[in-house]
Amino acid sequence: MRILLAEDEPELASWLARALERGGLLADWVSDGRDVLPSLAARRYDALVLDLGLPGLDGHQVLAALRATDQRLPVLILTARDSLIERVGTLNQGADDFLAKPFDLAELEARLHALIRRARGSAHWRQSCGPLAWDATTRGFTLNEAPLTLTPREHAVLRVLIQHVGEPLSKAEILDRVVSDERDVNPEAIEVLVHRLRKRLAGSQVRIGTLRGLGYVLEHGA
Repeated sequence: MRILLAEDEPELASWLARALERGGLLADWVSDGRDVLPSLAARRYDALVLDLGLPGLDGHQVLAALRATDQRLPVLILTARDSLIERVGTLNQGADDFLAKPFDLAELEARLHALIRRARGSAHWRQSCGPLAWDATTRGFTLNEAPLTLTPREHAVLRVLIQHVGEPLSKAEILDRVVSDERDVNPEAIEVLVHRLRKRLAGSQVRIGTLRGLGYVLEHGA
């Protein structure tokens, strides 16, 4: 999963991006409110973490502009402005959640995962495709209720696919959610990883199909 982090404190933003990546959330960072909407237009994100005290355009202005375009992207407000009026105001304005600074990293990660799951129509902590399941608590896969051993890259690719069950994803879209900087990674590496995953899923009625011109899709069937 990839999120956009709009935060004007460089040290906090740098630390947060590294910490979120360790938890499986890739984060791109902008420090000016005027850069948020162009960044969202240039890349497909799963959520936006938005500070209210941004230069250029503050968080309220960014949120208003985003919702005016009818974009349904999940937005989590992350700010030092912790007051009831601020919380109610941003939620009424279209924010999906609100977390005050200082915050606990585990809580931020949990809230982001919950927002993204709800946006995809599933509020459950466990995602599945037939006998294949991913548990958000253990961050592990099971196949036929037995732990599925994967390399870190295989795990990352399969996690992207199970989060988009039935939805075709191109190699570029998968790569965008697997590595933080894909400039040094060949998109063809996704083919190799998918080939390995197909072997691991063989005989389970879970398959990774290929839709010509669209990409790979995780499916359950004979």
